[in-house]
Amino acid sequence: MKVISVVGYKKSGKTSVVSALVRNLSGFGTVGTIKHMGEQRLNPAETDTGRHFDAGADMVIGITGTEAIGTEVVSFSRNLNLEDALDLLCDQGLDFAVVEGFKESNLPKIVIGDLPNVSNVVFRLPADIDMHEELTASLVGLSLAQPDRYTLEALIKKARKNPVIRKSGAIGTFTGIVRELAEEERTSRLEFEKYEPKASKVLDLIREELKQKEGILEVLIHHKTGVIKAGEDIVYIVIASAHRTELFPALSEAIERIKSEAPIWKKEFTEKEEFWVHDKEQDKKQA
Repeated sequence: MKVISVVGYKKSGKTSVVSALVRNLSGFGTVGTIKHMGEQRLNPAETDTGRHFDAGADMVIGITGTEAIGTEVVSFSRNLNLEDALDLLCDQGLDFAVVEGFKESNLPKIVIGDLPNVSNVVFRLPADIDMHEELTASLVGLSLAQPDRYTLEALIKKARKNPVIRKSGAIGTFTGIVRELAEEERTSRLEFEKYEPKASKVLDLIREELKQKEGILEVLIHHKTGVIKAGEDIVYIVIASAHRTELFPALSEAIERIKSEAPIWKKEFTEKEEFWVHDKEQDKKQA
């Protein structure tokens, strides 16, 4: 799922830009949106769902309509942040997410006007923007160029959409996470950098070579970059196979090859120090 954010002052035209993006991106795939709502409460206390929520439910889902007229689903959750909301959209298998607001986030941003102190700006629009066709096409192009975001659920859904799944008897997954405790050391976070485009080419090669093995039908790999906190996910591998006997060796080979062949550098932050793992391993070999 590709993600783009639109930020600006109140009444700066953010919604018009978001609407134009949604209309045009929908021609390339499915689109979801997230909007920063400030302090508004959409689940009033006097409603049934409001009473459920206020009674202590962690999630309340309201379903309206019938099979004859279609249904709408609204959910209310506690402690749901932007990253969680994006993962929910990604879990649904959507192709794009357009976010309105959240200027403090690290998302790639289209900024309207002279809004200061905004990171990861990919495009700035004047405050009196006229969303003509040529400009809209440029913003759509920027959206299409953004890196893909995946959850494990999204990769599993992608594997299931492959026609070869009809020959599959098993889907197996591997999830690598940031280990917080190793002996007496406590790691707070890791930082990953990919040497592109080589890293993506290596991951694609690993996928294609594994798919040449007997019984392996589909291989999907997603390795995150940037700062990842202790306990959070680093890498996902999803493999569909004809039989379970081929599945587990392929999962093991995939992660070992990613670690040894892909130019992805890892920096570790512990309570005592911070270091690039590759450099530390080289120092040990030379000692």
